[in-house]
Order: sequence, then structure tokens, then C-alpha cells
Amino acid sequence: MDDFEQTNWWAYLDEPMRDLMQQSISLLKVFNTQTLMFNHDYSFIVFGAAKAYEGFLKKLLLDLGLIRGYQYRGEHFRIGRAMSPSLPTRYRHGWVYGKLSGKCGGDEIPRKLWETWKRARNRLFHYFPDHKSLISLGEAGELVTEISTRMDEALQGCQVSGNIRIQR
Repeated sequence: MDDFEQTNWWAYLDEPMRDLMQQSISLLKVFNTQTLMFNHDYSFIVFGAAKAYEGFLKKLLLDLGLIRGYQYRGEHFRIGRAMSPSLPTRYRHGWVYGKLSGKCGGDEIPRKLWETWKRARNRLFHYFPDHKSLISLGEAGELVTEISTRMDEALQGCQVSGNIRIQR
């Protein structure tokens, strides 16, 4: 992940999102070179990347015309509700999953975006007494890499317009 500043997703992210991703990548480098490791949860390494990913998803939805500026900037729009592929019909006000599938050439990219959000954000940030959500250093690295991969796939596979270079 040394060349992340050369990626499409890096060019697409706003500065605060870049700072968050860089924080996670820097933490990975620091902890991967440490000889003294602690043996519990490394979720904190993923938090910056997960927060940047949520920002990326909102920006993507805005740039694809699936949400409006007030939703992007506001505090009430929820990625979990908007992008859930299995949201019951009665809750689908503001749901964008179906429209996103249309902009991304089918269901594959939106489903991957959703699954990554669920694994790297939702399951790490929330506490579930019956499900341990502790992750190892290796798993933290895998999640940060997965986030960057999903952002790249979305920029290459969806109809994103704007001022970014897309390497296909």
C-alpha cells in the first residue's frame, strides 16, 4: 500500500478523507514494525479508513446524482439505510441501492460496497454482546486494503463524472 497516493480513489477523496485514510495506513505501518504487540483488538487502525470510506460513499452517491447536497452535508442521511440491499420496502424512502446498481452496471459493485461498509464500519463500531468483533492486526490490514480496493472498483465501474483521472 505504499503507492496509495497514485490511486484513483486518492485523487477522488477530499482532503479530510485523505487524512483519515493516511492515518489508518500510517498506523498499520507503525504496528507492523513493532516488536511489542498487544494481543487484543486492532479495530482502532481501521476507524480512520472506515470513516473516510463512509465519506467516499456519500461523495460517490452525490456525484452520481443519487443524493442531494443537503443529504451529503446533513446529519440525517444514513449509508446503512440507503445502501442496504435487503431493506424492507416500507423503509425505502431515501434508498439508493437499486439506482446505484443501475449506475454501476449491475448489482456486483453495490453489493461489494455494502459488504465492505458492513464489515469495516458497522460491525467494528457497534458492540454486540453475543458477537465478538475483535480483529487482529492482519485483519485490520486486510480491511484497510479492502476499503481501498472497493473505492477503486467503484470509480472504475460506476458512471462517475468529475475532475478525476480514471485508469482503466
